[in-house]
Amino acid sequence: MNVNDLVEPLKTHNVEHMSVQVYTDRNQMGAAAAAAVGARLRQLLQDSERQVRMVFAAAPSQNELYEGLVREQGIDWSRVCAFHMDEYMYLPPKAPQRFGQYLTDRLFSRVQPGRVELLDGLQDVEQECQRYGDLLRAAPIDIVCLGIGENGHIAFNDPPVADFEDSRIVKAVKLDEACRRQQVNDGCFAHLEDVPAEALTLTVPTLMAGRELFAIVPGASKRRALAAALHDPISTACPATILRTHPGITMFTDREAYGL
Repeated sequence: MNVNDLVEPLKTHNVEHMSVQVYTDRNQMGAAAAAAVGARLRQLLQDSERQVRMVFAAAPSQNELYEGLVREQGIDWSRVCAFHMDEYMYLPPKAPQRFGQYLTDRLFSRVQPGRVELLDGLQDVEQECQRYGDLLRAAPIDIVCLGIGENGHIAFNDPPVADFEDSRIVKAVKLDEACRRQQVNDGCFAHLEDVPAEALTLTVPTLMAGRELFAIVPGASKRRALAAALHDPISTACPATILRTHPGITMFTDREAYGL
């Protein structure tokens, strides 16, 4: 995107280490986030010997970011290795709700990263956690693009299972009812009983180990969680509060989520 096409945020400020940018609506928010991620990608890829390793979230809150990234110019996606941060267990391989399928449809099939590593929720749980953890451990993660859940989760680290000192890279979790209900609210499933109760997720320390984090949080349904993430004491009661401690995080949000 041409930088001249970007709209200035309504408000910018810092909360501890986090830079917060508030936009009029989610389209402006997504365009700004995509421009920032795209600029960082181009900068990293100036090193012709480098592969950039990225982790992506799969959720409707990220739609505008990914549409913007598809339009970004001058990115050699063949030198990007893409991971994702969580996946349901036991959904059929081509189920549209699978997060790997979402990212393939929305982003990966359109920009063609050189390498895409997907979590598989149909494999033996321990073996899959080990396999994916080994892939993530092989080299540092440069960029993490993430959202915040209505219950304050990051990835599928809901309040009951989030652990800021987790020794694991990837783990299996039981999903909080509030998390599962959000999937219905987002239109991903018709009924609560359709939403899987178990999933695989990157742990909080794995996400926080990314060198640079871009958090994209739009919509009125995220207002309470965003307020908690920005202002509550740092604790697993709202896992997203830990993001404020990361030295390289930018939060992109809109006035509905922020409450302007």
